[in-house]
Amino acid sequence: MVVIPPGRPSLTLGWREWVSLPAFGIPKIKAKLDTGARSSALHVVDAKTFWRDEVEWVRFLADANPRRRDELTAVECRVLDERLIRASSGHEETRIVVRTDLSIGDLTWSIDLTLASRLPMRFRMLLGREALRGRVAIDPARSYLAGLPAELVLDNSEEEEE
Repeated sequence: MVVIPPGRPSLTLGWREWVSLPAFGIPKIKAKLDTGARSSALHVVDAKTFWRDEVEWVRFLADANPRRRDELTAVECRVLDERLIRASSGHEETRIVVRTDLSIGDLTWSIDLTLASRLPMRFRMLLGREALRGRVAIDPARSYLAGLPAELVLDNSEEEEE
């Protein structure tokens, strides 16, 4: 794993990529990279906040695969913030914001992620410009330039050797 701080972009990605959220137990999810969106969003179900040791946490089910509704991943993490998000349609809603690591290929960095219902959307995850700025360049004519997340590539090669 290579951790990249913000600075000069060291990687070119397509408009959609396979990413992983290792701390959430999500080994792969298709993400749309959207420089028109400021924040990033993950499709979740049943998000409920609670308090643990005087710190606000959230418990939710991550729905990473639109074709497999039976594959929901239970996640608990600290709440970073709540923010008012305005969609391109003009609709506003308050969303819970969490911080987690994002992996693309063999690169990993920390991002802020809003929890939302993206049920009608084609992609269960949206990566906005705040998560991408200074780290990657986007080629809007290409897709999946980073391949699968490194953990999955390793897992697949081990299976093939057996």
